[in-house]
Amino acid sequence: MTRTIRKVAVLGSGVMGSAIACHFANIGCSVLLLDVAPDALTDEEKQKGLALDNPLVKNRIVRGSFEKCLKSSPGPLYNKKFSSRVTLGNFDDDFKKISDYDWVLEAVVENLEIKKKVYQKVEQYRKPGTLVTSNTSGIPIHLMAEGRSQDFQKHFAGTHFFNPPRYLKLFEVIPTATTDPVITNFLLHYGDLHLGKTTVLCKDTPAFIGNRVGVWGLLKVIDSMKKFKLNVDEVDKLTGPVIGRPKSATFRTSDLVGLDTMVKVANNLYAALPNDEGREMFKLPDVVSKLEQNKWLGDKTGQGFYKKSKNEKGQTEILTLDLETLEYKPKVKAKFATLETTKTIDNLRDRFKVLLAGKDKAGEFYRDCFYALFQYASNRIPEISDELFRIDDAVCAGFGWELGPFDTWDALGIESTVKAMEAAGYRPAEWVYTMLKSGHREFYKVRDGKRMFYDIPSGSYKAIPGREGFIVLENLSDKVVWKNQDSKITDLGDGIINFSWSSKSYTLGAAVVEGMNKALTVAEQDFRGLVIGHHGADFSLGANLGMVFMNAIEQEYDELDFMVRVFQNTVMKIRYSGVPVVVCPQGRTLGGGCEMTLHADQVQAAAETYIGLVEVGVGLIPGGGGTKELTKRASDRFLEGDVELNALQSAFMNIATAKVALSAEEARDMGILRDRDRISINRERQLLDAKAAAIAMAEEGYNMPVPSNSIRVQGRSGLALFAAGVNGMKMGKYISEHDAKIAMKIANVMCGGDLSYPQEVSEQYLLDLEREAFVSLCGERKTLERIQSILTGGKPLRN
Repeated sequence: MTRTIRKVAVLGSGVMGSAIACHFANIGCSVLLLDVAPDALTDEEKQKGLALDNPLVKNRIVRGSFEKCLKSSPGPLYNKKFSSRVTLGNFDDDFKKISDYDWVLEAVVENLEIKKKVYQKVEQYRKPGTLVTSNTSGIPIHLMAEGRSQDFQKHFAGTHFFNPPRYLKLFEVIPTATTDPVITNFLLHYGDLHLGKTTVLCKDTPAFIGNRVGVWGLLKVIDSMKKFKLNVDEVDKLTGPVIGRPKSATFRTSDLVGLDTMVKVANNLYAALPNDEGREMFKLPDVVSKLEQNKWLGDKTGQGFYKKSKNEKGQTEILTLDLETLEYKPKVKAKFATLETTKTIDNLRDRFKVLLAGKDKAGEFYRDCFYALFQYASNRIPEISDELFRIDDAVCAGFGWELGPFDTWDALGIESTVKAMEAAGYRPAEWVYTMLKSGHREFYKVRDGKRMFYDIPSGSYKAIPGREGFIVLENLSDKVVWKNQDSKITDLGDGIINFSWSSKSYTLGAAVVEGMNKALTVAEQDFRGLVIGHHGADFSLGANLGMVFMNAIEQEYDELDFMVRVFQNTVMKIRYSGVPVVVCPQGRTLGGGCEMTLHADQVQAAAETYIGLVEVGVGLIPGGGGTKELTKRASDRFLEGDVELNALQSAFMNIATAKVALSAEEARDMGILRDRDRISINRERQLLDAKAAAIAMAEEGYNMPVPSNSIRVQGRSGLALFAAGVNGMKMGKYISEHDAKIAMKIANVMCGGDLSYPQEVSEQYLLDLEREAFVSLCGERKTLERIQSILTGGKPLRN
């Protein structure tokens, strides 16, 4: 079916409605955001002599909600200017406009009768064939469709976003018995390709999949916490990044989201699930009920499981709630022997084996939590899903887990874990035993580079639908061409190779740079294109500061010069390779990671790319071609008519203030991404999109660029302008003496040094200036203090 979504009407402008409207605006849709008109004037409106029928009054609710959404942090839009794609209106005057829209998405209050009244009005104005969906988080979808026309029901389904819609990847699609399967498949595909989501097909059961399993798991953590007499700080230490979950772990996540949200979901599930064997877990612990009564809901009320306070010195400190006394106390650093044994284990799957084998209280806690979770998840099949991978997908995308219940179970070993579960009183569902008896020992396996899941009804392994073409590097271990301790080269097929790395924080140390040069050489010799990127949370946090600091403190300036020169040569090889090179930034892409991106033939950026040249923050300047490249781009703009040097000044400020774009779209505005660079809304498609781009360039007849010798620089006249501005900032005490020195180092490179008049210079000329500035700043004590502060957590530099 051919269906194009250009215009989306969102009904209801609350927290979710406004944020969903923003995300549709992010992907280029025209959005109509509607809400009710007020039934009474405010005092301010009365003073102004306004009436209820005044447009300003009638749109007050929707306008206030939308403006509040735009001010929220983190922001809902890829670029603030995208807010112009959203038109505001009210149900009285503008409802009829939905007849021109391709998709009507309802996000009004969670009340079935109110929703039915809205749908009655939708039916009055929608044109046949228009999609109608609800963002409800818990009301049965089929109840909302009752009484509607056949065409309405055929095109109606639940589409549940998680909050905030821009950032959380889960998009649950819940069809009814009357939903056209073509519509269901369209929503699943659209959510993946256009909205950038992990789309999960759900049955119309209470809370669907994500909240059903995820909230049960969170409440089980609290249950196990009580059982083993742990405190809030200890549990958040045990349930954060060490088990592949967000830094906010359990209780900080509750404070961020709002305890009332979890309470509402839990109460609804307890009432709706009389036959769920795990129902009692949804009965809120007394301490949670007490917090709700006290309105200690988290950040929204100023305190929850944590509270910000001022100490005797007037410094802000975070206090932790003692769940026994309900008093706030200073945070206590949690220590467990089991955690100490996993510090050197980077692979999460390997780490789980050690964590659950722990002999201390941490090990007992983990076994109780995870064995119970495995039991609960296995018992939900086929109630909430026929396929186990959908449960893993939902909790990972909705709650930020790296591994879902079945994936974690796989890592531990299914058969041995089942025996341990039985001993602990957590016997799994019968289908698990049937699976093991048939000789199957894994929930997931890789076959021909594709991830397969165990299909329970057929008792066989099947490819996960919708992901047949995705590139997953860990599934291509048999395609590795070359590797060292931190990086590897993988054959992606069709004449394209990939270079990826796994160093700590994805920093660009010697082994990574060696691998990058090897990949460029191999690509030129035996392939037709190179994709640089990986699946890590961040692309790269830049250079290995530890190496920089060590050489600087030992005054090994020749070694520093050599190290910078090698990296400069590497990024220039990216630019001037004999084959097309596509770079795939995602997450934090800072310093050297940004410089790699700047030199790509084409960039295939993830929408959530946070990129910038941040070296000034450690007292340095971009030394790997970043300063040179932004100068070159400003020169191109000058030749196009930018005689006032706005582009040069803008590039200077971006470097001097260590500005970081908060999305790929912002990076385009900053000049880091060019018009020809592309953005992948769905991060999981990024490498696939990059491979396609490399193939297209190769097949179009790729010609290696020629190094530029015509970069226009301003010399002394430009330096004088920058010096005046920098001196003014210093005199006004907005920047320090050292900051001024760094700024003038940047200006010196961007103006071409001490040249008597504006002229054209080569890229190598600017690279030499850049490298000299970088190395010279490494000799500054202030720079060394900044670097050490980062490396040691703020400890002072010793003489």
